[in-house]
Amino acid sequence: MLRRREISRSRGEGHATDDNEPVRAHRCRSWPEVPRDGRHRFFFLPGPWLAWRDWGARGTVVAASMLVRVLGVALLLAAPAGHVWLFAAAALFLGIGNQAWPAAHAALVATVAHGRERDVALAAGRALRNAGMGVGALLATACLAGGTTALQALAALTGLAYLAAAALAWSTHLHAHPAATPAEDRDEVPAPRMRALLAANVVYAFCLNIFEIGVPLVLATRLHASPMWSAAIFVANTVLVVTLQVPVTVLMARFSRRSVLAFSGVVLAASYLGFLAATSLGPGWGPPVVAMVAVVCTIGEIIYAGSATALVTALAPAHLLGHALARFQLSTGFGLGVSPAVITALASYGSPVLWGSLATATLLSASAVATGKPSPCRAGGLAEGA
Repeated sequence: MLRRREISRSRGEGHATDDNEPVRAHRCRSWPEVPRDGRHRFFFLPGPWLAWRDWGARGTVVAASMLVRVLGVALLLAAPAGHVWLFAAAALFLGIGNQAWPAAHAALVATVAHGRERDVALAAGRALRNAGMGVGALLATACLAGGTTALQALAALTGLAYLAAAALAWSTHLHAHPAATPAEDRDEVPAPRMRALLAANVVYAFCLNIFEIGVPLVLATRLHASPMWSAAIFVANTVLVVTLQVPVTVLMARFSRRSVLAFSGVVLAASYLGFLAATSLGPGWGPPVVAMVAVVCTIGEIIYAGSATALVTALAPAHLLGHALARFQLSTGFGLGVSPAVITALASYGSPVLWGSLATATLLSASAVATGKPSPCRAGGLAEGA
């Protein structure tokens, strides 16, 4: 059986094990992996992406994910009016590209940065992505007035931007090189199981859909508020993420990543209870209070996003970094995929059921993250600062 090659790093994080999670020796597998990005809900990718991401070619994997997006855009532009299957194929490739990119990008960042500098770099990447999504939403809204021609032009420009991004990523020529340690020692390096962390992350990921589904649903059906409230809250969320993601991540660097992740769950649960209280105020004071509570929820989202991926990159063995990131993105994608149906179903039973259930589940997830126990392992110790 082909053994995994260990990735060398300039610092001593390559053999770090999962903080407070059981670990087992792990060999190379080929099983579906799902990173997540954007708002597409596809949960599978070919197993070779996993091995490729762990064995090297960091920049090439990022470039490949962008090229898959380019293919999706090309199919979208080629789809004639009413051709549903070609349109569906375009959406599929765009979704796969969006899913593949985050884990590939995180692995690339982890190759060039280490420790808390890596955390800040990941936070900066998320801030830039949210800024790009905000600008893209504004451009798409403006192009709606121009009709089909304007939207097709915007899609073409987007495809060209993806192509340029792929070229820039490939030009980095970053690879994960095998370490000079014996193969027997590499086999002893365990892979983090992260079961509690992954399960908790499914619930945490619901917060990423609150401003797209939960808040607009409550504002429209319970408070009968103008759609402008939902739009303003969504814009404020984007602006806060762009401006505060890096400063908040730096501020939280004095604490362990696990503690910060657990704290983000407490903040999110408190905001869910705040939404419940705001809903009880009725149409008059309800919408303004919802907007204020949304700021608290955004802070919780920022803390979560700044600590979750950073925790995984810190605790994963270097030669299994892509594997760990893919598993984490699978849990994120699953949470994002099921959250619309779950939120809508809970909302049909009333605001207390919706926000009470989310708050309870998030607090339980935060408790699971905070109370994880370390277990003995045969190689390495707990990740520093995790």
